[in-house]
Amino acid sequence: MKLVYSIMINSALVSAQSRKRCYWTNIPGVTLPEDKGILLKDIAKSDTVWEGRTYENCFKEYAPVGCAVRSRYINSDSRSKKVEGGTYSAIECRKDGKANCITTVTKDSMILQPVRIGDIGSSAQGHRVYSVQGKSVTLSASSGGQGGQTGLYKVDLPNGNYIIRKLSPVECERLQTLPDNYTAGVSDTQRYKMLGNGWTVDVIVHILNFI
Repeated sequence: MKLVYSIMINSALVSAQSRKRCYWTNIPGVTLPEDKGILLKDIAKSDTVWEGRTYENCFKEYAPVGCAVRSRYINSDSRSKKVEGGTYSAIECRKDGKANCITTVTKDSMILQPVRIGDIGSSAQGHRVYSVQGKSVTLSASSGGQGGQTGLYKVDLPNGNYIIRKLSPVECERLQTLPDNYTAGVSDTQRYKMLGNGWTVDVIVHILNFI
């Protein structure tokens, strides 16, 4: 008889959503998935207009990820040790849910989380505005404010302007690594609820791959 154990996996490793959950399984040897490096800007649609709906309740959970800012060489050749083009700064995330060792250099131990850049009306979760350069907050089945269920985000438009809006159902599907319009056929209200209550598919696929 196999024992059941839990493993904590943050969906941020396989998607643009910060969603830290414990998964209970009797499949042996399950490890954390590789970090795909997906940010919200990679899945956001620039042609989606926010319609300004409001909802009830308030959802406050989001999970940070340990990271560091490292200097890396541009166009380096490890065999000849020849370096061209100087260096660049790269954000490198941990894959084990831990923080980096604290050193005298501040950038050696940092956290990556949804990048909050402002508020609309109040500092409540549903009114907080985040950047698409980071992860999304955790999707929920119900929450309040203009950003109910998805959060509010500053999205740049092709013409150089920007809008502040909540995420569309299609973008939420992408956060849960579902095909576009997978939940189409019911109202947007029900789509948001289903996606907020659902699994991140690529996390489940990763776990089942260990069978």
